[in-house]
Amino acid sequence: MLHLDAGVKVKPARHPAVRPAPGSSARRGGERMRIGELARRTGVSTRVLRYYEQRGLLRAQRDANGYRRYDEKESVERVGRIRELLALGLNTDDIGAVLPCAQGGPGLMPCAFSYGVVERQVSQLEGEIAELSERRAALTAYVQVMRARQAEDEALAARALRSA
Repeated sequence: MLHLDAGVKVKPARHPAVRPAPGSSARRGGERMRIGELARRTGVSTRVLRYYEQRGLLRAQRDANGYRRYDEKESVERVGRIRELLALGLNTDDIGAVLPCAQGGPGLMPCAFSYGVVERQVSQLEGEIAELSERRAALTAYVQVMRARQAEDEALAARALRSA
């Protein structure tokens, strides 16, 4: 397993357990929580959590009243993983492709999608770094030309003052 640590921290739970709402069922023996609790535990806004769900990155069950219910352990870990992958520069489409390879602990499990997506991201970054290096060199040359012209102008002004 490849370990990736992007420095993304997930807030620890404030409460050791969240009781499921009356009438809700706990899947796989895990507790369920509402979107607000998931937001508090992960430090991610409810709006962003809804966006993750819309993009297919996060799954919620719905209560009879339409409220979202998330598996306590799985959802907190999944949001943390999504945040980690976003911090690495992956977009939500790429995250959707590699997320199945990102289960069971930190890092990505080698799978058909993870290598290609990560290697493509590295290649893209290398291109961006090369472009930024070229821009830095061009700006540095521009600054040198400006300083030379300023020195020439100051020398001309000094000569003009001496001859006056």
